[in-house]
Amino acid sequence: MSAEIPPESTRPSAATGSEAEVPNAGATAPGTPAPEVAGAVEAEIAPAEPVAPKHPRRVALLAILAFVIVVADLITKIIAVATLDEGTPPDQQPRILGGLVYFSLIRNPGAAFSMATGMTWLLSLVVIAVIIVIIRLASRLRSKPWAIALGLVLGGAIGNLIDRIFRAPGFLQGHVVDFVSVFGPNAEHFPVFNVADSAITIGGIMLVLTALSGVDYDGTRVAKTPKKIKGAAADRASAPTTSSDEQGNV
Repeated sequence: MSAEIPPESTRPSAATGSEAEVPNAGATAPGTPAPEVAGAVEAEIAPAEPVAPKHPRRVALLAILAFVIVVADLITKIIAVATLDEGTPPDQQPRILGGLVYFSLIRNPGAAFSMATGMTWLLSLVVIAVIIVIIRLASRLRSKPWAIALGLVLGGAIGNLIDRIFRAPGFLQGHVVDFVSVFGPNAEHFPVFNVADSAITIGGIMLVLTALSGVDYDGTRVAKTPKKIKGAAADRASAPTTSSDEQGNV
């Protein structure tokens, strides 16, 4: 009898006594970082996004502070005009702190600290523009430092604008009442100023410092980027991963 030849499908595999190897689906191609390390790297280089504001609006804080500055400025100017005389000799002018601060009455046609004299009407228009901008921005204020700074600037601007509108020589050309002279009488060593000038200066400095700190007027702050990966995680991210086939051939 002739031996029967088994069908092609029933013949044993060409592999010698072992099943055919199946590629490892979880293996990573050489040179590719592990998934968890790759995710950490992506988080490191992801762009910083602003943090959503969570603070209430600061309109009331700005308005109250501006009102206090305006009232203080008006009261001190009324007292200065009533008690001081522009013609008082320097040695007879009131002084405090051993002569560090003198009270010298000077009517200033210029800007804060007696700058830009002779441009009264133009300065008045600039002040009006600044006041309008601050008032329009007030409804979006959510940062307390911004509200304090803008409240100081707004109060000081309104205080000096009142002088320019209602004092001589005329509308938008009135001279601002200054009366504080430091280091000597009659602005000998430093420009004479008033409460409104001080508020504008302090508010302006606060605005610069707040902006440099990364805080915006709406309370947002630029988020810090995650720290760089250190140690073993950094080594795993840079070193190629060996596949299971390569490990079996070692």
